[in-house]
Amino acid sequence: MEVISLNVGKPKTVDYRGKPLETGIYKLPAAGRVQLHLGGFDGDGQADLVNHGGPDKAVCVYPIEHYAYWEQQLGKRLEYSAFGENITASGLLETEVCIGDVYEIGSALLQVSQPRFPCYKLSQKHGPAEMPAQVLSTGYSGFYFRVLREGQIATGDRIVKKESGAGGFPVRRVLYLMEHGRKDKTDLAELSELDTLSAVTRAKFRGWLDAGES
Repeated sequence: MEVISLNVGKPKTVDYRGKPLETGIYKLPAAGRVQLHLGGFDGDGQADLVNHGGPDKAVCVYPIEHYAYWEQQLGKRLEYSAFGENITASGLLETEVCIGDVYEIGSALLQVSQPRFPCYKLSQKHGPAEMPAQVLSTGYSGFYFRVLREGQIATGDRIVKKESGAGGFPVRRVLYLMEHGRKDKTDLAELSELDTLSAVTRAKFRGWLDAGES
């Protein structure tokens, strides 16, 4: 497992359907080692602070293994950080990585907190309006890390798994539940109490569970 590319960038204003849109999805590969804080990397930022960023979503990761699929679908070559990810990684697939798993990268220690749920900004960047729906149907979403120990990370760093998360919930399973899980009381109950899952996702699942019980 390895950091194929480490990417950072500040929000920029782009055109989306004839209107200005501020977005942090346009990141670029960074040279050298970059300091990672609890809130994210030096030189990085998000425009939508409600749905992106913060301690539970400090680092966005996307598997390099999915790039070939999207290049075929989109008919173009994709540069690193095509999905706005901070870390383009090898060996971290959503079917295998679980909520709460802990990894050491460079001198930093990180923990998987939730799937990356796709939004319309992928369509703005790549064109197809149905792209968020395609991400959901394939499960090729990527995921977020929270930072347990600040440190420095660079392209080429090894990714070392240090601990498995309790419950054994793969990222892809949680992504499915975020979209279709309103009636899955068993998993909703367990995940709403899983403290390594991001607070906002736990609250969403608890709300669905409570609504189903009322």
